[in-house]
Amino acid sequence: MKTILRLAATAALIPVLFVSAAKADGVAGAPAPFDKGGVKLALISYISAGDFFQAYQAGAEAQAKALGIDLRVFPGRQNAAEQREQILQAINLGVEGIVVDHGVPESLGDVVQQALDKGIKVVAFDVNLNNPKVPQVEQSDHALAKQALEQAVKDNGTSFNAGYVYVAGFAPLDRRNEVWDTFKAENKGVVEKARFGNVSDTTATSTADQAKAALRANPDITVVFAPYDEFARGVKLAAADLGISGKLKIYSADVSTADIQEIVEEGSPWVATVATNPAVVGAVSIRAAALEIAGQPVPRQITVEPTLLTQKSLRDAGVKTIEELAAKIPAFSASDAVTASWIPAKLF
Repeated sequence: MKTILRLAATAALIPVLFVSAAKADGVAGAPAPFDKGGVKLALISYISAGDFFQAYQAGAEAQAKALGIDLRVFPGRQNAAEQREQILQAINLGVEGIVVDHGVPESLGDVVQQALDKGIKVVAFDVNLNNPKVPQVEQSDHALAKQALEQAVKDNGTSFNAGYVYVAGFAPLDRRNEVWDTFKAENKGVVEKARFGNVSDTTATSTADQAKAALRANPDITVVFAPYDEFARGVKLAAADLGISGKLKIYSADVSTADIQEIVEEGSPWVATVATNPAVVGAVSIRAAALEIAGQPVPRQITVEPTLLTQKSLRDAGVKTIEELAAKIPAFSASDAVTASWIPAKLF
């Protein structure tokens, strides 16, 4: 991907949100600098649109507030050059840590190194920065894809014609794609009839347009693997427009309140998703940065394990929102990844 990177001189024009004011007295029993409060941390996202990313940010904000962190949130606009400039702006603001949420690795490596060279701790979520000093937070993307495809086999057997939604260059999608490739190799009766997808600020609607073309051209497709909830929403829109919701089954990854409502509605072809709680993942990302800043051990690979959510299980449990899901499935509402006795972990 070739990107023209603008000069950092424009960085001051980028909006930044001051989300949580630090507690003056710090956190009781915490190591420096959290014992005194006032720690500055930046959350720099590549994508902010969509329920998943909004929930991720909310979880990050909740954990930051519990730790007395002064969190500065830079909104993501699917613009690699702008995200690069936001990192440079965060460096100039004198933050002690940066969480990079998604992004294009090729545009980030050198500015992340600049941050590290200045003693700023960096944590990455779902973007592979290929830097041994940067802990990587992920949702166990291989497990997400594997569980979704296992459910597809349970529902449809090992022979079916499939549509596949994928965009290369995004670490979580690339990891999920590895599982899809292995799955096809092990199940020769599964035929990939069409591949499509788009990531933008209108992912669902633009994917819907592509899905309609693919489904019209391949009316024998009965299963769609759409390993990102915005992809699944787009395919569901396309199926409804074409009047084929009753003959299609969609399997996805990630979840939000809006997703749950679309999954459980009458006649929905979206029959299963596999997900972690995005708010929990956001909290884990902040905890990892806090431990790094405090000089405490942090694994280089941090995994938040997912949960299979079928249409039937959600309907049977009467779940209609993320809050109800977290209340009825405790494993969905917490993670013991990267925590410590001094870090408040019960947030939701």
